[in-house]
Amino acid sequence: MIIISYALYLLITIALTVWVARTLSKNGEVFLIDCFGHDEVLARSTNHLLVVGFYLVNLGFILLALRFGQVPETVPDAIRFLSSKIGLAVVVLGGMHFFNMHAIARFGRKVGGWLREGYLDPA
Repeated sequence: MIIISYALYLLITIALTVWVARTLSKNGEVFLIDCFGHDEVLARSTNHLLVVGFYLVNLGFILLALRFGQVPETVPDAIRFLSSKIGLAVVVLGGMHFFNMHAIARFGRKVGGWLREGYLDPA
């Protein structure tokens, strides 16, 4: 039961992380292009860096969280184990999303303003 629970935990949380990262990257690119004064190269580069950071933080958390919690010995224990660990990983994914959105809204608009005002050369 232990090996199956850990394998399911890793499979589900890593798949969720990849899906969320791809979804945010694809749908966030338009927002970043606008924030960065329609500089598509800067927006795509920033988007890629955000995705890499997202993967590093979330996968690191998922792997570190393996050591926490009570080891499941029965099927009900395994269900509780999986639901609590996956639930915590989803909360961390959501937190990372809101952190990234706050950072983009705060700093992206500032850089976009600089580009529109001519302080930075967009080339």
